[in-house]
Amino acid sequence: MLFKDILGLSYIKNHLASSANAGRIPHAQLFVGPEGSGTLPMALAYAQYLVCSNRNAENVDGNAVCNIKFNTLSHPDLHFAFPVANSDKVKSHAVSNHYMSEWRQFVKEQPYGNLFDWYRLIGIEKKQGQIGVDEAQDIVKKLSLKSYEGGYKVMLIWMAEKMNTSAANKLLKLIEEPPEKTIFLLLAEDEEQIIQTIRSRCQVLHFPALAEESISSALVEKGCSREEALKLAHEANGNFNKALDLLNNDSEDLVFEKWFVQWVRSAFKAKGNKAAIHDLILWSEEVAKTGRETQKKFLKYCLMVMRQALLINYNAKDLAYMKIHVDGFQLDKFAPFVHENNILDIVNEIEDAIYHIERNGNSKLVLTDLSIKLTRLLHKKPVLQASLEGS
Repeated sequence: MLFKDILGLSYIKNHLASSANAGRIPHAQLFVGPEGSGTLPMALAYAQYLVCSNRNAENVDGNAVCNIKFNTLSHPDLHFAFPVANSDKVKSHAVSNHYMSEWRQFVKEQPYGNLFDWYRLIGIEKKQGQIGVDEAQDIVKKLSLKSYEGGYKVMLIWMAEKMNTSAANKLLKLIEEPPEKTIFLLLAEDEEQIIQTIRSRCQVLHFPALAEESISSALVEKGCSREEALKLAHEANGNFNKALDLLNNDSEDLVFEKWFVQWVRSAFKAKGNKAAIHDLILWSEEVAKTGRETQKKFLKYCLMVMRQALLINYNAKDLAYMKIHVDGFQLDKFAPFVHENNILDIVNEIEDAIYHIERNGNSKLVLTDLSIKLTRLLHKKPVLQASLEGS
């Protein structure tokens, strides 16, 4: 993958290329960006730029054979680590090497894909993948070997926040003092989840969400009309992966929309209504049957909806990008129920639920508890209205 193949982010491309040309190549770099912003394609292009001695972003005078190896992700000086778990294919001690054929397929088909897309591809969407100590041992072994072609060798760690503490501690010394011409590229969406001792050893580069124009132009190239491309780019909010899902009607958000609407409608009815409480319990059981990664992704989706509703409620509609496609549900009509007197409590309760699910809490109990709390919070009145009624 070459710099010219990546959407937008021209200043980041120029920064990486110019620093490499000047010989200023940090041995450990952390690329941080939201989903769909292009951290993985950029890291691959940068690694190719370094290893293949490409002279510029257009690949003038680059090493052709080296570039061919990179295009198939088979270059011996390019190594990968990414979250995995045991599956039907790998019964125990799963590491990235066990899933390299799936990884090559994933990068080829969904270079802007997210963690859930990856889990679905390898059949572990009901588990929580990680980069564990077995992976760390593999990394140490790989990087102890000399470079195959005598130049740089690159270790690309995708979703580095999924590295557990044991793996991180095992890699600390290697990241701080890697072998000569060894480059670590760590990619993450949430750098706060990476332990401080790892972060402090990396040069951090922050990626913004992609510009709407970059996304819409890419969608037009895929055969989308200009008008539709602009609408999808706005709704995607800088996430090219989501824009592609919306284009192909393959977004998990379509399922999440139905869950969310069912959830809030039942929560509204549940105040003093035993039958509606029963509906909330049934809803919790349905969502609890899915995998933990699905549950966490759904709750993060709920956080986004609540924040969008708050923006609409306070007349910041220009900042609202989300649409809900369920018949009979309008975000504008839901928005007045999310305000300054309950938004912090709602966000805190949802984040607590994510925390407990991530740590293997009983999903049905966690979701039922959250649902009952939501019933109370959605019926809280705004501060001004509450004070007028109390006076």
